[in-house]
Amino acid sequence: MSLQPIIAEHIRAKGKISVAEYMSLCLAHPEFGYYMRKDPFGANGDFTTAPEISQIFGELLGLWCAHAWALMGRPKRIALVEIGPGRGTLMADMLRASRIQPGFHETLTLHLVETSPLLRETQEKKLHDLKFPKFWHESVDSLPDLPTIIMANEFFDALPIHQFIKTKEGEVERHVALNDAGEIYFTPAGDVVRESCPLALEIVRKLSAHLIKNNGAALFIDYGYSKGSTGDTLQALLAHQFYEVLATPGEADLTAHVDFQSIAQAAQKQGIGVMGPVAQGIFLDRLGAEIRMQQLLQNASEGQRETILSGYQRLVMPDAMGHLFKVLALVPKHWQQVPGFQSQVVHP
Repeated sequence: MSLQPIIAEHIRAKGKISVAEYMSLCLAHPEFGYYMRKDPFGANGDFTTAPEISQIFGELLGLWCAHAWALMGRPKRIALVEIGPGRGTLMADMLRASRIQPGFHETLTLHLVETSPLLRETQEKKLHDLKFPKFWHESVDSLPDLPTIIMANEFFDALPIHQFIKTKEGEVERHVALNDAGEIYFTPAGDVVRESCPLALEIVRKLSAHLIKNNGAALFIDYGYSKGSTGDTLQALLAHQFYEVLATPGEADLTAHVDFQSIAQAAQKQGIGVMGPVAQGIFLDRLGAEIRMQQLLQNASEGQRETILSGYQRLVMPDAMGHLFKVLALVPKHWQQVPGFQSQVVHP
């Protein structure tokens, strides 16, 4: 059995569903949801994220975390949190690089927010030999009351969105319905003029409140818009190819561009400082990505050199991930200089 007839029966029983509900069913259905039953990462999966492209990415973010800990006053216990940790590659790279910060590792407990049983198992294997206390969470609601550093790479783009169509009668929400042939389709017809992601804003509000209460910082990295969202950005990826969004429910990854302006405003309303968003390529080069790339090239074989160079270019070049991907930080308001961000904290 597949997810298609389950969605069809759901619509027959309850009527048309929102795009957000369709995404939720496709990605998180307990038996047939995309993230519940497959490892989507890498060459054999459907997409490749930055930590799988180059170790440079995770190493620089690990150093960022260590610096943030110093700015926090070097607390004796700290929760290092990753939301949507994939295969655990980013966490492993961050921890390897951050060893150079004296005292940092002695303070750490690791907290991974992951709903997929399959990916949890993969993360446990990847991080098994790392001698840190490790905890897995179903949601951000169970994070401990400790000074906290949060990392979220390509997490918000997979949260369910609502879409809105402009009609003669005004703006109406787009839904997924069922025709007489048992096929699902979007209704009403027309061009999408706006998208919203209430779940993203809810999570950001919770994380902001947590950081204010406990002391800490967060780094969000994703693809999206610096100012607002316009048009239809919902897309399906299967085997590294774009697919029709309704064609393969549960088989393909569904994502949408992140509205960083809304995320920043939600955080600011909670009273935390915001820095960015800044383009990923600029952010990584400010952290020393090119310098680290040159270091890796020094002792690399010819084949390794090609991989190192192409990985760096994919991360930072504007026509690759460098411009489309953005970086946003939540930090205490009194922080003035944060690595990767030249501007000062933005206040509400």
